[in-house]
Order: sequence, then C-alpha cells, then structure tokens
Amino acid sequence: MLATMGLITGTAAGGAALAAAPGAEALAGAGGVAGVSVSAHGAPLAVLAIALLPLLGAALCALTAPLRLGGKLPAWITVGGLAAAFGLTVLMHSGVSGLAAGEALVAHGYEWIAFQSGAGPGDRFVAPFGFYLDSLTSLWMLFVTGLGCLIALYASEYMEHDVGLGYARFFVAFNLFVFSMACLVMADNLLLLFLGWEGVGLCSYLLIGYFYKKPEAVAAAKKAFIVNRVGDFGLLLGILTIFGVFGTVEYAALFPKLAAGRDALGEPLAAWVGWVVPLLLVCGAFGKSAQLFFYVWLPDAMEGPTPVSALIHAATMVTAGVYLIARMFPAFTLDEQQWVLGLVAASGAVTALWSATIAMAQHDIKRIMGYSTISQLGYMFAGLGVLTTTGAAFHVFTHAFFKATLFLCCGAVMHGFAGQLDLRRLSGVWWVKGWGIIGAAMLVGCLNLAGFPFTAGFFSKDTILAQAFVTPGAAWVGWVLLLTAGLTAYYTFRVFFRVFVGPVEYHPGQDDHGHQGDDGHAHSSQHGHAGGHGHASGQFHPHAPRWAINSVVGALAVLSIAAAATYFVYPQEHGWVGKMVGHSTAAFAAPGEHHSGAHADPHSDAHSTDLRSNGAAHAAALGTFLGFDPHAVMYYVSALVGAVGIGVAYLLHGAGRRTAATAGADGLLRNPLVALVHRGAHRKWYVDEVYHALITLPLWVLGHVLHLVDRLLVDGLVNAVGAAPKLTGGRLRVQQSGVLNGYAVAMAGGIALVVLLVVFMTN
Repeated sequence: MLATMGLITGTAAGGAALAAAPGAEALAGAGGVAGVSVSAHGAPLAVLAIALLPLLGAALCALTAPLRLGGKLPAWITVGGLAAAFGLTVLMHSGVSGLAAGEALVAHGYEWIAFQSGAGPGDRFVAPFGFYLDSLTSLWMLFVTGLGCLIALYASEYMEHDVGLGYARFFVAFNLFVFSMACLVMADNLLLLFLGWEGVGLCSYLLIGYFYKKPEAVAAAKKAFIVNRVGDFGLLLGILTIFGVFGTVEYAALFPKLAAGRDALGEPLAAWVGWVVPLLLVCGAFGKSAQLFFYVWLPDAMEGPTPVSALIHAATMVTAGVYLIARMFPAFTLDEQQWVLGLVAASGAVTALWSATIAMAQHDIKRIMGYSTISQLGYMFAGLGVLTTTGAAFHVFTHAFFKATLFLCCGAVMHGFAGQLDLRRLSGVWWVKGWGIIGAAMLVGCLNLAGFPFTAGFFSKDTILAQAFVTPGAAWVGWVLLLTAGLTAYYTFRVFFRVFVGPVEYHPGQDDHGHQGDDGHAHSSQHGHAGGHGHASGQFHPHAPRWAINSVVGALAVLSIAAAATYFVYPQEHGWVGKMVGHSTAAFAAPGEHHSGAHADPHSDAHSTDLRSNGAAHAAALGTFLGFDPHAVMYYVSALVGAVGIGVAYLLHGAGRRTAATAGADGLLRNPLVALVHRGAHRKWYVDEVYHALITLPLWVLGHVLHLVDRLLVDGLVNAVGAAPKLTGGRLRVQQSGVLNGYAVAMAGGIALVVLLVVFMTN
C-alpha cells in the first residue's frame, strides 16, 4: 500500500523564493520547504500502523460485546494497541530527528480523493491518505499515543463499574478518538486533517455523552458538538479558499507556494489572502480550542468520565487548534501587519484571564480544572500571537502531562468518594490511608500549573510571558498573562489546601450506594484525622485507588517533573521542544527571542523578524519589562507572582481551617462588593444565560414559527390539493345509487339537456 516515501527538501530556487516572501528572513533561517524528491526513507508500513492500530483496536473492542467476551478485555486490547503505537511513534521520531531543518517525510498510503476539472494549474484536486512526518508531527504524536496508553490503563480500573456492553462501548470510542487524532496530526493534506478534525469532534460527543441516561451528560455532549460545528465551518471555508488560491491542499505542494508568496498560477498573492486565509483557519482553531466565547462547551464536558477529560480536554483534542496554527504558521506570516496574529494574542490573553476568574469561584474541583484548561489554552494562543511558536508548543507539551495528572487525581477522588467533587465536602484526603500517591501527584500537578520555580510549567509559561513583553505592541498581553498567572496559582492551591491537606473530613457523593469498601462489601466505620483534628465522617468508607490508577498517576507525576529537563536540552535551540519546532513548518525566530546565561544565543537576533514594524528587528524597537530584558528577569517575576498566589491561597483556605465547609475566605464574602463579584464569577459571568437569550431562545422561537408555517401553510396547501378530488368524488358518489330507473331518468335528462344546448347554439 505504501509504495513511496517522499522526502521534502530545500532547493536553491526555493531558497530564493523564500527570501522574497514576507517574513522570509525568519523562515529561511529555519530552513524552508521547497521542492519534492522521492526517497526510500523509513518504514512506511510501520508509520501507517500508528494510526491503524487504534482503528483495529476499535474493531476488536466492538466485537467483544456480541461475542460476550466479558471482563476487561476491551481495556487490555486498547492498552496493548496504544503501547504498540507509541513504540512505533518513538521509532518514527528517531527517523525524523535525523532530518535537516525544513525537511519532512511523506508516507503515501493510497489515492483517497483525486479528480480533475481541467488541464490548467489548480484544476486537479488531490487528497491522498498519507502522512506528513516532520518534527512537529513527531512531537504531537509522542504525547498523543503515550498519554493515550496511560489513560487507557487508568480507565481499565476507573470504568470497571460498567464492565460489559458499556465498557466495550467506551473503549471503542476511545480508540476511534486516538485514530482520528492521529489522522489530524499526521495528515499530509488539509482534507485528511479535516477528517481527523471532525472525527475527534464526533468521538468527543460520544465520550462526553457516555452516561446517556443522565440529562446533563446528554446536554453537554450536544453542546460540545454544536459549538464546535460553528468553528469547523470556518475551517472548511479556509481549506476551500486555500485550494482556490493555491490549487492544492497537499502540504508538500502548499508550503513552497506559501513561502514564495505565489498562487497556483505563479502570480504574487493578492493582499486579501494574507488575512482571509488565516482568519478562517483561526475560526476553526477557536472552536476546537475553546477560545473567547467558544469556550462554553468545555466546562460542561466534565460530565463525561474523567479519563475523557484527561485525554480529550487536557492533552489532545483541545490543543488541535494550537497545532493547526503552528502547522500553518507560514500562512500567518503572509501579511506584514499581522493583525490576525494580533487577534490570536488578544483572544488568548482575554480567554486566559476570563476563565481564571471563573475558576476562582467554582466548588466542583473537576470543573475548576476544566476552566484551568481553557485558561492555559489562552496562554498557548497568546504565545502563538506574540510569535513564539516554541513557547506555545512547549506549553502544550508540559500542560499535557501536568493537566492529565491533575484530572486523573480528581477522578481518583471522585471514584473513591462516591462521586464527590465539592471542595467544601472533602478535606485531608492525602492523610487517608491508601491516598498517599494521589496526594503527592496532586501536589506535583498543582506546582506545575501554578508555575512554581523549576517545574516544567514554570519554564513554559516563562517563555510566553517574556516574549509578550519583548514583542512590540504586545506588552498589555504580558501584563494580563502575568495577572492570570497569579490567579492560577491561587485557585490551583485553593483546591489543594481545601481537599488534600487540613483536617480529615469527607462526605460521599451522589453515587454512594451501600458504602462499599475496597473488597466490594459494605462497611461501617468512623474516620477522623490521624492527629486528632477534624471530626468523624459517619458510616461512609472510601475505597482507595488500586494499582492501575496509582501507577498511571504516579508515572504522570514523574513525567511532569521530567518534562522540565527538556528545557535544558539543546540550549542554543531553546530546548528540546524548541529544536522540534525549529525544524518544522512552525519554525519562526520571534523578535529578540533568546535566553540569558547558559541559554544565550548570540545569533538569535540575526534571524529575527519583527513583523509588527515591517521587518525592522532592532534591539531598540523591542519591548522591555520595566526597563529590564524580559527574558532575563521573567524567571524571578513569574516566580514571585506564583508565590504570592500560593501564599494568598494558604492564608484564605489553608491556615486555621478546622472543617471542610469553612475557610478564612468566607469572611471576605461579607463585603457586598466581593460577594457581588463572587456571585458573577460563580455564575460564569452569565455567558450561558446571554447565549440562551440571544441565540438559543430566538432560534427556538423561530423553529416553532417555521414549524407552524410548515404545518399550516405548506402542508395545508398540499393537503388541500389532495382533499379536492376526495371532496369531488364524495359529491359524485351519491349519484351512483345502483337503481336502473334512476340511471334511465338521468340519461333522458342528459339527452334533453344536450338537445336544448344544440338548439340554443344553432339559433
């Protein structure tokens, strides 16, 4: 099937074209894409298997139900398949890492869609089932398959209450999701990317609505599906526009045209292309990655099982928008004014702050992590908008590990405490027997999310924050993100201090039926704090997580710590992730992007292009942080802001707390202004209500009006046409009495009438 493997390489002519394109200085420095030559590199069949293994897993899991192969077989099929896919991804990475900057492998599977409308340029539409393999593909697929395998193992225990048909159904959708995500990331053309894009949307609908008998879950699934379709329509228009302008949707042919600034006919691009194409792509990215007011679907998606939240809404699907912009970044550099990237930066900053304020006032710990995901996605988009694709991708990478850790820790608590997620009804969980690993992992995740010094989250946030202050005109973005960092540290440790430390007290959630312990039998016991603080928690006996949950959460905590080490690898290329991004189509040397000390790159400014000032990348034009080099001082500034947030959280929610329901912060709510702000944040600033009033309700009314028009007018006319012959026949039917004398009289009368008419007409 995979007969050829194409190697995308740079040529002299392509380099000349790059030099003439807007933003070419930075792109040429990264190694552009120009020209195609066939080369027998790598193992094509093995590459194809990365996507096909999850698809095979979905088919096998689907067969376990009708064949009545009970137990946890669907889980082990999924774990095994994803482990093999991860192993193949590692092999792919080893092959891709040897490519020079700007090179990529194209694994061609088969001709999926190909048709021709004429003989001219752009008259042939080709969208094969093939994979575009460069370092950006490798980076994303490493954590898609790796985290997918770990989360599937976690789900094997978490979902065991539903072993049987539901268990198989869950893992079928799980595998299909990973397959769709692989198609999205590895696609060698925009149409296959769109197939994967829609596939993850469909699978998220199935997984969010897994508990289909629960109205809230069904409503959340429909909400996610519908909101995403709005953005997806923009992405589809963007793909069609790209084909109309460039005559292709294949990356191998598209990227050289983007770099050269030429359309399908070889003519210079019209000015409108530089902003229309990026804007349409951004519409799709905003919907999938929950930006601005597209975010409303993601918090409600917490109604799905926790493994779904960890996989889809922390590490993979929601970062698809970031991947799309990074993959298509050459299109975003076509316009020298870069107002679309300015929009991306602004939306990221506003989204980050907006969702952080909401998270501060929520009590459901899983929902808090959901709003935190939206906020961190805002950081990633802001990073793209201020031209640090490295910072955005690095934060995607670190966030995947520590946010999955946080979600799975919250899920373990929910699983063990009968569905309880209210931070006012849980306390001291870390001190409960059997919960030590969960407590330690939660601390690691919280430190990363809060940007504690020397954690992975600290370094990735710092990269974006510093670049925001460096990029001319984007300082306000940096200040907003810095404020958001402080709020993030506060609400993150608000959860930690309220739930995991303090006096031991816990109350079961709505799923408590019989108070079962680890052995599945009912228990009757009292629980208090080991040190004598706190009070008895009644008859409920929580069941601690077993080996699957503990091992996965522990592994993710270790990986969250290890991710920080990648920052110090390849310091001249801004870390391991920086090297991966710098050798891909997302490569871009942001203005003034460098690191001090051991990480300094004396040549970094040589290839910088300050697109906001028409290419003048001079040190005097770069922004500063209160007169200091942002890249040099942001370490200390962000550390201080994070420490202040953690300290405030301790004072308001940790110090002196004696019960789960009360904390020092309660006294602040006595202030009317604070209470008003808290109420607004708790109600999510009434965005859902505004949407209901402006969109949902009018559409509902319009739907009913159109229904009445259809029923009374359209159907009425159709029914009238059908009723006319019936009425006519009914009137004539009475004349058919069956009496011969009557027929004779009627005939005689008819003849007489005809005679009279003839006589009348002839006179």
